Amino acid sequence: MVASQTPCSDGDLEEERQVAHPLRAFIRTESGSAGILVVAALVALVWANSPWSGSYEGLWHKTVSVAFGSSGISMDLHHWVNDGLMVVFFFVIGLEVRRELSLGELTDRRRVTVPLVAGVIGMLVPAALFLALNPSGEAARGWGIVIGTDTAFLLGVLALVGPAVSTQLRIFLLTLTVIDDIVAVSVIGLVYSESLDTVPLTVAAVCLVLLAVLARVGEWRAAPYVVVVLVLWLATLESGLHASIAGMLAGLLIPALEPSRGLVDTAASQFRAFRQSPMPEVQRLARQGLTRVISVNERLQEGLHGFTSYVVVPVFALANAGVDLRDGVLGDALRSSLTWGVVVGLVVGKTVGIGLGALGSVRLGLGRLPQGVGTGHVIAGGALSGIGFTVSLLIVGLALDTEALRAQATVGVLLAAVLASAAGWLLFRFAARFLGQHDAALPRVLSDPVDPGHDHIRGPVDADLTLVEYLDFECSFCAKATGAAEEVRRHFGDRLRYVARHLPLAVHPHAELAAMAAEAAGAQGRYWDMHDLLFRRQDELELQDLIGYAADLGLDVERFVRDLESERLAEHIRRDVTSADASGVRGTPTFFVGDLRVLGPHDARSLIQELEGLGRRPTDPTHADR
Repeated sequence: MVASQTPCSDGDLEEERQVAHPLRAFIRTESGSAGILVVAALVALVWANSPWSGSYEGLWHKTVSVAFGSSGISMDLHHWVNDGLMVVFFFVIGLEVRRELSLGELTDRRRVTVPLVAGVIGMLVPAALFLALNPSGEAARGWGIVIGTDTAFLLGVLALVGPAVSTQLRIFLLTLTVIDDIVAVSVIGLVYSESLDTVPLTVAAVCLVLLAVLARVGEWRAAPYVVVVLVLWLATLESGLHASIAGMLAGLLIPALEPSRGLVDTAASQFRAFRQSPMPEVQRLARQGLTRVISVNERLQEGLHGFTSYVVVPVFALANAGVDLRDGVLGDALRSSLTWGVVVGLVVGKTVGIGLGALGSVRLGLGRLPQGVGTGHVIAGGALSGIGFTVSLLIVGLALDTEALRAQATVGVLLAAVLASAAGWLLFRFAARFLGQHDAALPRVLSDPVDPGHDHIRGPVDADLTLVEYLDFECSFCAKATGAAEEVRRHFGDRLRYVARHLPLAVHPHAELAAMAAEAAGAQGRYWDMHDLLFRRQDELELQDLIGYAADLGLDVERFVRDLESERLAEHIRRDVTSADASGVRGTPTFFVGDLRVLGPHDARSLIQELEGLGRRPTDPTHADR
């Protein structure tokens, strides 16, 4: 009966929100990030094959030193990019993985099984195909080139060639690439690292412990984490271990937490105090209060995500994609088993491996594909996963020692990116035309129309406007949203009917019992009284509290207690939960205006605008208010 979803923002929001300025809309999408990446790679290729190719090589071999008294770091610019900037990239990936494990898709382990199996097989098959073409010699060391996927590039190409709405497929592919990233970084750190120095390695281990301690004691400021991560990076750099693993591990150790109701309320009161007394000290407290509401993990992601997408990765492409194809290099690459091992591994291996892993695990009953995602979507997404680019180019530089082999492998990575994009485009078109698989998103339409014989309705059942809320009595954001709904009702009066449906979440231990209490009160004609009381006393939802509320409302307490075990009332809640899943609801609160799910904010003003624009629908007034 209890829904397994965690409270979350709707993932469709960015995909379907209209942005007025075309350039701003482009930059805010993955296609914008991927576009900049492609431009950077093309610039590198043209530059490296132009009469000014010497300046390209000279730029990346310039030495840059940072001194700290008598000590410091000295590396050429190429290593600063690969061992410095790319650590920020992997740090952000680690942050994203930790957030998904704590608050996102990976909290529900049942949803992880299919992408986990697909991800693992989607690495084993490419590596096996690569080694089949390059079984021995130095080229065989390049097997790690074909195991990774460039997440940003993949999502960018998906935005360009995939379904018009691909929210659920993106979530599936992101979960899959999380596994790719963890394994790829582990391979980089463990397989392709140099000889290790134990002293700085010990310092790095101490830094990891310090990050865990900071998380444990609930440190909310970002500065202590950043200082420890910088020391961790320096220690890892000196240890001989590739610094990318430091970035990933550091990100994984920085906590992601759901905003607590207490902190939100404190921040709100501090902000109100600042409005009344705009003084520096009050402003400082208000700023701190607002900062504490959002976890360190999410604040660091917010600050670094744009930098890594639009600066770090394009600079990396500029530094690594510039292979000189003149003097027979391109011809040698196209005749090389190394080049074709990379191409076959990434393009064929990823498509076959991910397809077999995902569809095979579903066939064996290990899990199911996300709602809205079909077999054609999975195979096409598997093809796009053959875009290894960033991770692949990084491993090219670590695995292969000679310039000739690096050039051949780089050509393979670039060729694979083009072929994987084309294969994905063709497979998406095939899925749409012959399998009828178009959009890969959650449903937006309310699956079960409002039924006055089943639903709890406030307002005239024949009202012009309908607002449906899926709620959880233990969700603090539902309490606030329900207050917003009351404001909306006051605005529209008898023009609006408000419908409450249950979605008790597994993360809230008292939510299911509270839903049963509301239904038990409803059986005695007092649903809305209990509804309001439960939200007012949201922190007191134990059984004895609920019985006390029944007495306060003047209910027949003995009947109320019996009804808490009623299978008929439990079935009512199960029906609501089933309709929520079928309607694409993945958290609370979720609103529907008429029969369309609201994708944007759910404050009173936004809901009023939605209702004025979209909420008219015919109804069948056959029952009185319940």
